[in-house]
Amino acid sequence: MRFDLSDEEWALLEPLMPTSRKSARADDRKIMNAIFYVLRTGMPWRDLPERYGPYTTAYNRFNRWSRRGIWKRIFDTLASKSRDSLYLIDSTIVKAHRAASGANVWPAPSASSFRELI
Repeated sequence: MRFDLSDEEWALLEPLMPTSRKSARADDRKIMNAIFYVLRTGMPWRDLPERYGPYTTAYNRFNRWSRRGIWKRIFDTLASKSRDSLYLIDSTIVKAHRAASGANVWPAPSASSFRELI
């Protein structure tokens, strides 16, 4: 699928998956695909397509791994393997067009022009 991990990407991530578990765990690759699908599309967890399994599994794994610091460990490991790891983009510094924040667009409609339409 469009947002699923390729075999090459999964080969990088698979060794970073936590191994200590008392009971069997849902397929890591399928759950990672589900988590990335939600994060990339911005959709609510409840709207996750059925091919990824129950949305609660993906949601719970994402939250548990966040609390345990597993996502940070994965990110730090992948960043250390990249020679360009210092060139990551943080979206908080990206400037948006003034209209994106609700600023008036030229020419701004006036209240009187709306009254004339009524």
